[in-house]
Amino acid sequence: MQGFSDGGADLAQLQSTMRTIEVACTSIQMHINPTAAEATILSLAQSPQPYKACQFILENSQVANARFQAVAAIRDAAIREWSFLSNEDRRSLISFCLCFIMQHASSPEGYVQAKVSSVAAQLMKRGWLEFTAAEKEAFFYQVKQAILGAHGVDVQFIGVNFLESLISEFSPSTSSAMGLPREFHEQCRTSLELNYLKTFYFWARDAALSVTNKIIESDAVIPEVKVCTAALRLMLQILNWEFRHDTNSTKASINVFSAVVRHDNASSKRSECVLVQPGPAWCDVLISSGHVGWLLGLYAALRQKFSCKGYWLDCPIAVSARKLIVQFCSLTGSIFASDNGKMQENHMLQLLSGILQWIDPPDVVSKAIEEGKCESEMLDGCRALLSIATVTTHFVFDQLLKAIRPFGTLTLLSTLMCEVVKVLMTNNTDEETWSWEARDILLDTWTILLVPMDGSGGNALLPPEGKHAAANIFAMIVESELKVASASVANDDGDSDYLQASISAMDERLSSYALIARAAIDITIPLLTRHFSERFVRLDQGRGIIDPTETLEELYSLLLITGHVLADEGDGETPLVILCFFSVYYKAFQCKRICSF
Repeated sequence: MQGFSDGGADLAQLQSTMRTIEVACTSIQMHINPTAAEATILSLAQSPQPYKACQFILENSQVANARFQAVAAIRDAAIREWSFLSNEDRRSLISFCLCFIMQHASSPEGYVQAKVSSVAAQLMKRGWLEFTAAEKEAFFYQVKQAILGAHGVDVQFIGVNFLESLISEFSPSTSSAMGLPREFHEQCRTSLELNYLKTFYFWARDAALSVTNKIIESDAVIPEVKVCTAALRLMLQILNWEFRHDTNSTKASINVFSAVVRHDNASSKRSECVLVQPGPAWCDVLISSGHVGWLLGLYAALRQKFSCKGYWLDCPIAVSARKLIVQFCSLTGSIFASDNGKMQENHMLQLLSGILQWIDPPDVVSKAIEEGKCESEMLDGCRALLSIATVTTHFVFDQLLKAIRPFGTLTLLSTLMCEVVKVLMTNNTDEETWSWEARDILLDTWTILLVPMDGSGGNALLPPEGKHAAANIFAMIVESELKVASASVANDDGDSDYLQASISAMDERLSSYALIARAAIDITIPLLTRHFSERFVRLDQGRGIIDPTETLEELYSLLLITGHVLADEGDGETPLVILCFFSVYYKAFQCKRICSF
């Protein structure tokens, strides 16, 4: 086949090209000579300037896959021939793609629309450093009108989706290959962050605001729901941006809040938490505008409206709203004023007040989940606690809840985890359930709180209430692990791989267990000693009478936990006994030594 160059293409030639591509796409679907069909489609993308033919296919073909391949060919040809295209031709290709997705906004073939949107974004990025500010504004004026609802709900949804595609292309981790040096991508990323990203957030927020009242007032599923969902998703995508150009990088209130990523030994290994540090220029849109209050109010209103419909918690709009709320919990850095952390503390308290209903009271929440309620809201509540812990000290974290409750946040964290561990013990299943995931997230939260933010080692010193909370959860953890060890005896299938996997899974949690135990070491060491003594007595009394396997399994579990509590691995072969152990028990050792003389 000789390709599909536009040349002097007339209508008959364009129709012939379209039919050829349609047949090739159908052949691939029907598995009829797919190699030849793929070669036909490839020749379209490799032809010189196939733009007229591709545009004709997009506008006239009744075969969705043919339209998909046509826009893919536009992308490949334009990137390949970019340096030979005139500036007018470049703008024309982008305008064609934008107009196409707007004109076909109600099309049921979403994957074709997504592809056209993606191609428009890629071509816009390819010419980003060459287009003038006025040329960019011309493109974005059309997009802005769509996003703000000037052309209807369907077009509004498409406009938001296009910005998602554009931001994805400008983000280094998700950008498409263009055969250009890294410097090009970095310059594009920097330009978008400094000049447009905040504007896009405003548009997304305004798009959501324009439809929320109608959503709340309606008793049926309406098209505005997908617009709001897409807008929330776009706002989340923007907050997930890796901000690098903070014009005021001085970290405010460093002794109160963490403005930087913690050291590796405090990093979560099981749960992901992305810090959001956009800088002071974003304070107006994210903090002082009341945006967080609106977001929490929106979710609360929808939650109350659909409280009788359990499935709603997993609906896209609910999931998107919760994810955005959780991401706001990770907001930190110089976006907050230098006021000794008061602005950030108020921000965190507002968020914590909003998410409390997702996780409190823990026993009621867990019971509802066990009876069939969706667990996603509770898990997002746990993730929110992890995010707050990541950007605060344990002291500030604990004080937050005391502003609205008679107890601190550490007590809530302990009560919540105790309830999760109870569910784990009750179910006693090998399958990873919601309680497994919740336990891991909450363990990561304890780890973040208990490792000093300066990475100096040792343990963070908790207030008395926090110490009591740590002791309670450690007691529940030990009880849970002993039950697992005891139950492992019944697993007589001899599957050594399963046993090894179980030990490895526990080993991943041991460091977190140790941190919790050390936070209340004067309580937890006697607890472990008592458990050891009880099992030694049981072994002695049952010698030759009772099978000791179960007790030995429990002792092995206790040894694993106790070893991590008492000592760190260190850099050499000899474990290093922790300093807090000496600080608590040194006097007792000295007194015992004196009395022995």
